[in-house]
Amino acid sequence: MTARLLLVRHGETAWHAENRYAGVTDVALTSRGLAQAADLGAWAARRGADAVAASPLSRARLTAAPAAAALGLDVVVREGLREVGFGWGEGRTVEEMAAEDPEAVRRFREDADSGAFPGSEPVADAAARATAALRDLARRHRDGTVLVVAHNTLLRIALCDLLGLPLGRYRHVFPRLDNGAVTEIEIRDTGTALRSLNVPTTTTPPPPRPGPPLRETDPHDQEIRRRAATAHRRPRRGAGHGHGRRTRRADGRQPDDRPP
Repeated sequence: MTARLLLVRHGETAWHAENRYAGVTDVALTSRGLAQAADLGAWAARRGADAVAASPLSRARLTAAPAAAALGLDVVVREGLREVGFGWGEGRTVEEMAAEDPEAVRRFREDADSGAFPGSEPVADAAARATAALRDLARRHRDGTVLVVAHNTLLRIALCDLLGLPLGRYRHVFPRLDNGAVTEIEIRDTGTALRSLNVPTTTTPPPPRPGPPLRETDPHDQEIRRRAATAHRRPRRGAGHGHGRRTRRADGRQPDDRPP
């Protein structure tokens, strides 16, 4: 058996734009997330796949829908692909958690398994259900290709489990998966191979980063822009009659030469 799985993180949601842990909360896609889903659909039409599967959370199902439509397939929902529940961290940013309990955040960053947030799903449990779902899809589509839309944390944990890497180090081994990006793995009878990681499919430009305001009232900047705008319009010396040749002065220098 050799099956290829195209693992995709769902499109952007409002919480992810704010860097909040969404977990099992069903947060809607933003307009940019919907555009990323459309881009994934166009990419899938070019790439091809034999099946499309997704987490039951709406942000994953709606991201998968354009790809399924482009391929003439239905989205197969797999409960095992649901995102990890973050317990105490659900719906919060790291900054908010660190303000309340910096030690809890430190433990989580050091080892996300032994230092998991209070009340969160154990990493080993998430890994077991995720890899079971992925291996089942691989068995059902032997020698085929399956597009799987799921979640940032769940997919990174599953990758560690399938590749024999420490589960608690998933944040260090795979720092992040981008919205709409594809990670391709090959599941064989003998093991799993990583073929590509976090490859973008989207043509949707990222949101602009804030920068320093333009100093439109600065006279110095205005003079620089004025000179740059008019420089290309200046006539070249010597252009016109005489085929561009310039007369030399009695001292042998060209009229516009500078003394050494």
